[in-house]
Amino acid sequence: MIDIEVEDEAWSTALPDAEALTLAAAQAALAQFDSPGGVTILLTDDETVRELNARFRTQDKPTNVLSFPAPPLPEDMANPEHFLGDVALAFGVCAREAAEQGKPIGHHLQHLVAHGVLHLLGYDHIDDADAEAMEGLERVVLAGLGVPDPYLAAEGEHDRPRPRE
Repeated sequence: MIDIEVEDEAWSTALPDAEALTLAAAQAALAQFDSPGGVTILLTDDETVRELNARFRTQDKPTNVLSFPAPPLPEDMANPEHFLGDVALAFGVCAREAAEQGKPIGHHLQHLVAHGVLHLLGYDHIDDADAEAMEGLERVVLAGLGVPDPYLAAEGEHDRPRPRE
């Protein structure tokens, strides 16, 4: 199950199909692993993401996407919905980045949703090898959605951006 909550109407105003794009990106990322996992995705504002970032990562600033993996359950407890965790995206940061990179906000949204879901599946970009693996999966997911490779300068003037957690 993929639950999408639009808390900041700026998402829907700027991108009327924000929910559908979010759903498609999450489904595509999960499909790479035949994962039945459930996720909750919050499309919110910069202030909410700043508060989450300060509370859980001790970084008092907004960022584009945050992922919160579900804690492991004891063996005697079931997780029938295979809940993987939560992803939160900040509209202002995402919109600003998309504009700076010269790409449609819908493409950037789908990239960051896929990125966040991959984190819930255990992927990271702490070192170059991990980053290459994660970026490769992002490219596959996004290509399936018709979104150009976000790491190529052809879709805006940028140099291998790393989504900020």
